[in-house]
Amino acid sequence: MSRLPMQSLRLLLCFYFFFLHVVILTRAQFCMNSIGNYTTNSTYKRNLNSLLSSIVSNNESHYGFYNLSVGENPDQVNAIALCRGDVSLDECRGCIRNSTRQILQACPNQKEVIGFYDSCMLRYSNRSIFSVQETQPTVHMWNTQNASDVNQFNQALQGLLSRLRSKAASGNSTRKFATGNESAGFETIFGLVQCTPDISEQDCNDCIVAAVRDIPYCCDGKLGGRVIKPSCNLRFENYRFYQVSPDDDAATQPSAPAAPPPQVSPPPSEGKKRRRIIIVLVLTVSVVTLIICIIIYLRVRKPKERVETVDEIISVESLQFDLETIRAATDNFSEENKLGVGGFGSVYKGSLPNEQDIAVKRLSMDSQQGDAEFKNEVLLLAKLQHRNLVRLLGFCLEGKEKLLIYEFVPNASLDHFIFDPLRCVHLDWEKRYKIIGGIARGLLYLHEDSRLRIIHRDLKASNILLDANMNPKISDFGMARLFMMDQTHANTSRIVGTFGYMAPEYAMHGQFSFKSDVYSFGVLVLEIVSSKRNSCFCNEENLEDLLSYAWKNWREGTSLNLIDPNLSTGSRTEMMRCIHIGLLCVQENISERPSMASIVLMLSSHSHTLPLPSQPALFALSGTESDISPSLGASRTTKSSQASNRTLPSSINEASITELYPR
Repeated sequence: MSRLPMQSLRLLLCFYFFFLHVVILTRAQFCMNSIGNYTTNSTYKRNLNSLLSSIVSNNESHYGFYNLSVGENPDQVNAIALCRGDVSLDECRGCIRNSTRQILQACPNQKEVIGFYDSCMLRYSNRSIFSVQETQPTVHMWNTQNASDVNQFNQALQGLLSRLRSKAASGNSTRKFATGNESAGFETIFGLVQCTPDISEQDCNDCIVAAVRDIPYCCDGKLGGRVIKPSCNLRFENYRFYQVSPDDDAATQPSAPAAPPPQVSPPPSEGKKRRRIIIVLVLTVSVVTLIICIIIYLRVRKPKERVETVDEIISVESLQFDLETIRAATDNFSEENKLGVGGFGSVYKGSLPNEQDIAVKRLSMDSQQGDAEFKNEVLLLAKLQHRNLVRLLGFCLEGKEKLLIYEFVPNASLDHFIFDPLRCVHLDWEKRYKIIGGIARGLLYLHEDSRLRIIHRDLKASNILLDANMNPKISDFGMARLFMMDQTHANTSRIVGTFGYMAPEYAMHGQFSFKSDVYSFGVLVLEIVSSKRNSCFCNEENLEDLLSYAWKNWREGTSLNLIDPNLSTGSRTEMMRCIHIGLLCVQENISERPSMASIVLMLSSHSHTLPLPSQPALFALSGTESDISPSLGASRTTKSSQASNRTLPSSINEASITELYPR
């Protein structure tokens, strides 16, 4: 084989693998397990096959949007297909045809599935999905190249997306789509936004706003990015990636002049015909070769985009520190630099060569946090950015060393202040109220507002760090659990956390949910108000724990007894309101505990009426108060006097419990 064909073969192989790579990166299917499965010979399967066949053969839509239903409840199948607004009808129908095959391969027997592809989106479900704005699940993609002037780029990007959002949202019931560009100094940003046209103008606007909010967490300062949600999507690049259409708000190019009428030439001779065929063939081969070379050049020059998944550590190279750097920063983990000892090891203060202060969490050699928990904490923190969450700078994993490198928070943890009789006087009510609100907003972000839904599972005073301005930062995500977007609860036989803060349904039965964090937050609020540990509190008269004492005083109208005597100034109304909120959080009935969104509203709006709380879970009663119903976990036929003695054991030193198998 000659050298030229070999080179051509290599070029073609490169082109093939490049094309395959792009296809892989621009495909994401989500099997929504909450709805359930169907069987192979079921009515639902027959309806689904009929529906997908109808979508593929549907040639009536000329605007790339399809929505239809087949069958009757409970076996009805509802489907939506949406093509990118700038692609041709042939490409649109080809994408939908391929997606119906790929989606069944990726999620066989699932009743609800959604697939995102480069040119189209397809979803189906047995529930109603028409005219409903949905923002989860979400796919993020980004270009790894950074803008030269991030602030200028972000400002221009926000202006462009705001303009396109308004134009797309004001579209009609068949098309909500807009493209355009904006100058950002030496760069030009090209943008595209789109909604499924069945949703309202307001819903389209809200969906795109939610997508724009994701940009700082995936694509901040990047030259390109995509956020794809079920009801809307957006994309921006520093090159024109779409076909210019009337939807483009910057399509001001002059129209091309009309082509001159074709010249009628006399028929060429046979020799001229052969020469013309040869010229056409040579030109065709040259053009194809040139295109392949350009693609290969761009493939090498332009960084590839990546689809984000929840199982990978993003940008490992940018997060990983070498061990020698950390040894030098901490003076070889000297005792002078040790900040404290936690459940998994020691924490050291360090200083990087650029004089940035850091906190290094060094897992002990016999730490119960293995590689899985370590990678879990790195994964979660790398994806989470919020002012009330501690910021992860990087990690080190060399030999037996497992190190997590955080931002240095100068004022240590909350327990060093509220439980210390000398330091607590420096924490007036204004600071405590700000800390309570900050923790609430941080939890709300974890539960609802981040790209991932996360249960912390070990919220306590020692895991709340305080920065120089006494702003709280939630830390220690080694025990956190990631939830799917539609998941609300889960069970486990491995109980992790700290007694005194753990919700009883979790400590006793391994059942945890977002309300488990709410329970821990309620305990923490009562501790902040009272400066008393729940795990060590003991009322000498009735042998009550902190929750029991708070409930008894609230019920008897003497809640002022719970307030730290050092809080001589400050709003008594706010203090009483926080006690009320704390008791709502620790109620026995899980469904009656408020969500973190409701709690943030309760804290920020004093006009918001609070419901009456019921008794705390596992309320420790005195012998004279036997009229209260039995605690969670006790038999309903058990005498209330017996139930009154069931209390959770407390961890004396607040060590995190990592292995517990309840009877």
